[in-house]
Amino acid sequence: MNPSDQPAAAAPAPDETPPRDAASVVLLRDGAGGLEVLLQRRHQNSTVLGGWYVFPGGKLDEADCAQSETSCLDLPPDLMRARLNEPQTPASRAVGLYVAALRELWEEASVDLRGQASALRPWSRWITPRNPPVGSHRFDTRFFLALLPPGQTAAHDQHEAIETRWLTPRDALARYWQQEIGLIPPQLMALAQLARHGQAKAAWQEAEQRRPPCILPLQFMDGEHRAMCYPGDPLHPVAERALPGPTRLRMVGQRFEPCDGFDGWFR
Repeated sequence: MNPSDQPAAAAPAPDETPPRDAASVVLLRDGAGGLEVLLQRRHQNSTVLGGWYVFPGGKLDEADCAQSETSCLDLPPDLMRARLNEPQTPASRAVGLYVAALRELWEEASVDLRGQASALRPWSRWITPRNPPVGSHRFDTRFFLALLPPGQTAAHDQHEAIETRWLTPRDALARYWQQEIGLIPPQLMALAQLARHGQAKAAWQEAEQRRPPCILPLQFMDGEHRAMCYPGDPLHPVAERALPGPTRLRMVGQRFEPCDGFDGWFR
């Protein structure tokens, strides 16, 4: 694992720059071993997460919020905003996030669901902390679930993404644990959650039945290790658990890991 943005041993000064809106798609299909997730490796020279494996996605462009783009979607704006569970977000911006997710899925993975907001289900929202453990950019990212359409094949663009892998969530976590691939916490926690489903349909049904949680990690020092915790952890100000799996991760070397080892992903 040789990402260009290496985790730091000590927390840097907080970054007060407001996070930039972004959208990402957790694309699923059923394979021989059950549910599989699409992961793409970003180009090593990318200024954002170069060398790391991510879900297709990127920054929200103002053009995504234009009337000409949002009017092409197959769901009404109020419903899309309600599904995001963000009543304070302007409707045009909420709808623009769907446009951005569909656009990035097409541009980075060659999967065409453009115009089909109904093919997306909000999954989670992650806000980069003020002193990010990886990279130097802050994002407010909405993650959407989608199913690979019949007859389509995902492929990287050879520009922003240089490799495409379909992996079961548990296999992806195992490869990460063996330092074959690099992943960051939003992907890790999504994989830990998806590992609880045997088929893509089950994950889709979960997304239909719950509101997407908003995750703002709280960072702290765990002895000599940098660490972060999530809602439901005793140290986090939000008492209600938002996700299954570990409520805290620590950085050991170049790896984020549960305090109780690999099996901690599945507790």
